[in-house]
Amino acid sequence: MRRSTKGFEYTEGNYYFTIKNNSSNITMHRKDKEMAISTYRHYQGVGKQVIWLGKWDGKNFVEASIS
Repeated sequence: MRRSTKGFEYTEGNYYFTIKNNSSNITMHRKDKEMAISTYRHYQGVGKQVIWLGKWDGKNFVEASIS
């Protein structure tokens, strides 16, 4: 049986980050950069492994660093 892929498409202009779980990864997004960074840092603060992806420009992730 083939495993399903992501059930969503990236939206241009949104900021994305991934929370790594034991059994799966959860990709989250926020429209506002400050809110995305705040949420990203919250998950880091509670001990989750989080990967910042950046802002989706329609083809690639830009703004790949938080600073």
